[in-house]
Amino acid sequence: MWIHILVFFLTFIFMEFMAWFSHKYIMHGFMWHFHADHHKKDHDSWFERNDAFFIIYAVISIGFFLAWRYDVLEIGLAIGLGIFAYGCAYFMVHDIFIHQRFKMFRTADNPYAKAVRRAHKMHHKHTGKEDGECFGMLVVPFKYFRESFKSKTITKNKNTADTQL
Repeated sequence: MWIHILVFFLTFIFMEFMAWFSHKYIMHGFMWHFHADHHKKDHDSWFERNDAFFIIYAVISIGFFLAWRYDVLEIGLAIGLGIFAYGCAYFMVHDIFIHQRFKMFRTADNPYAKAVRRAHKMHHKHTGKEDGECFGMLVVPFKYFRESFKSKTITKNKNTADTQL
C-alpha cells in the first residue's frame, strides 16, 4: 500500500519534469503546429489544437489503468492516478487560473499564484517557436517568487502608509 502512495506522488512530481520537457522540446519543437495557436490565436474556436496534448497524456494514463486492471503492472493504478492528478492540477492552473478559459480564480493574491502567472506571462511574450523561457508549470524560477514577495511588501507598506495619514 505504501509503495502505491509513494509511486503516486513520485509520478505526480515526475510529470512536472515531463511537462517541462515535452513543452520545451516537443511542443516548441517538432509538434509546434499543434502548439502555435496557444501562443498566437489564429481561430475563433474555444478549443485549440494545443488541447491535443491533454489527449495524449490522457491516453498514457488510461494505458497505465488498463495495465493495472489486467494484472500487467501492479503499480499501474498509482502511475495512472499520478498522471491524472497532475493533468487535473495542470488544467486548473494553466487553463482556468492563468488563461481564464473559465472565469474563476481571478483574484488569487498570494506569492505563489503571482509567481506562476508572471512566469507564464514571460513564456507567452514569445509568440514564436524559438527563444522561449519558463517551460514548466507548477515549479517556476525563484526570481518570480522574489518579484511577487517584493510587490506584496510594497503594496502592504503603501496600504499601511495610507491608513496612517
